[in-house]
Amino acid sequence: MPKEIERKFLVRSDAYRTLGTAEHLCQGFLSTAKERVVRVRISGDKAFITIKGISAGATRAEFEYEIPVSDAHVLLDNLCEKPLVEKMRFSVPFKGYTWVVDEFYGENEGLVIAEIELPSEDAPFEMPEWIGEEVTYDPRYYNSNLVKLPFKSWK
Repeated sequence: MPKEIERKFLVRSDAYRTLGTAEHLCQGFLSTAKERVVRVRISGDKAFITIKGISAGATRAEFEYEIPVSDAHVLLDNLCEKPLVEKMRFSVPFKGYTWVVDEFYGENEGLVIAEIELPSEDAPFEMPEWIGEEVTYDPRYYNSNLVKLPFKSWK
């Protein structure tokens, strides 16, 4: 079974912006139940449907399939929960890994999160100087929860 092992962090500065490439993402959720998150995403000129299982630590099952962009637009416009999650994603190589930094827009504007995918939960890695507090285990930062309680509404 395919697995995703991911750690999430807040970002301290915008130094990452000059270190990698950027791409606009728009995504929505067909299901935000913690046992099974089903996401639709348009990334550049491609679209995907992703199914994720419940998290156990920083690990969870993940299945991802490419779908026609036209289908993704219909799903995002008509079937996905609102608000949609829009963000600019920066891919930044650093010491053997690629960090992805998401700058959120719309109802989640102001939130910036960095993520790193690892081969195992105990894999060693170095953090760039612009990485801040870890939020891997804080469910408020899950993209699926940003639909239910967007960042702009946090107190």
